[in-house]
Amino acid sequence: MVFSAFAAMIAPIAVALTVGLLGWTYRALKPPPPNICGSPDGPPVTSPRIKLSDGRHLAYREAGVPREEAKYKIVVIHGFGSSKDLNLPASEELVEELRIYFLFFDRSGYGDSDPNPSRSVKSEAYDVQELADKLQIGSKFYVIGISMGAYPNSCFLILLNGKSYFGNGFSHFYRLAGASLVAPFVNYWWPCLPANLSNDAFSRLLAQDQWSFRVAHYTPWLFYWWMSQKWFPSLSILAGNMAIFSQSDLEILKKWSEAPSVGQEKIQQQGVYESLHRDIMVSYGKWEFDPMDLINPFPNNEGSVYIWQGYEGRIIPFQVNRYLSEKLPWIHYHEVPDAGHLLIFESKNSEAVLRELVQR
Repeated sequence: MVFSAFAAMIAPIAVALTVGLLGWTYRALKPPPPNICGSPDGPPVTSPRIKLSDGRHLAYREAGVPREEAKYKIVVIHGFGSSKDLNLPASEELVEELRIYFLFFDRSGYGDSDPNPSRSVKSEAYDVQELADKLQIGSKFYVIGISMGAYPNSCFLILLNGKSYFGNGFSHFYRLAGASLVAPFVNYWWPCLPANLSNDAFSRLLAQDQWSFRVAHYTPWLFYWWMSQKWFPSLSILAGNMAIFSQSDLEILKKWSEAPSVGQEKIQQQGVYESLHRDIMVSYGKWEFDPMDLINPFPNNEGSVYIWQGYEGRIIPFQVNRYLSEKLPWIHYHEVPDAGHLLIFESKNSEAVLRELVQR
């Protein structure tokens, strides 16, 4: 009798605790809805945008010489935590001399571009293509992918080859005239990487970054919780850990702090999950192709592909990109000895990247 009464008393408490725990788990794992630009409660749209075929909007910025007068058109794909408002420190004289038109854009979820809940390596490449189509930038254009902005570039090269991974729809990718991958992101789980190389490169990262990338790769549904919890250190770059930057990187960051660029406050305005978190989950997730699937897209030397890597870079270890370029000898590899991850934001390097891309 006593046991029955005790059980009757405990049962509802246990149910309440279980429901409460499930509710807490659901809230902890579920990211907040995006704060979409132009929605009733969202930030205002402050940039020109195009409407993509799936209904999303992509924000862009044009620079350099007018599109109609340009000899070379270059689409610049920004990296992690950046936006279309980045500035390449090439001189106006060089831009005028080479007659370069630049097209910058906010990748999905960044700045004024709508989030993409189905974001993938493939979708990022198609966004570039559709942007070029909508703005009618011409029959040929170049692409520069910076850091994490290089993974759409890799997919672009796959699509240019007409690979079967993604079905049909490659007819427009022949328009690529050349590509530069600057301090390009690497996925340590690419099958093409020898285990000793990937393990060594991965071990060079800070422990908190290793764990963050493991969560993004193996359990992406936990990533929002991992980035929000306070028990363990998560991604170093968001925690302000300067140990990930080389001396040359720190000098560039100091210049930026003294003269912040326009638009920095808008980068994460639609939510950190839709911009930064989703970027990492796509990058370190399971890819639909392997870099070794790339075939020279310019067999007749009508264009070139480049990798620019800072030897002193700590965010992306040079060993992996050096290995990839050795295995894909049609990629022109430049390892800059005194540069770090932010190498393209040094004037001499930025101008070297531009000049070689369009003049080779």
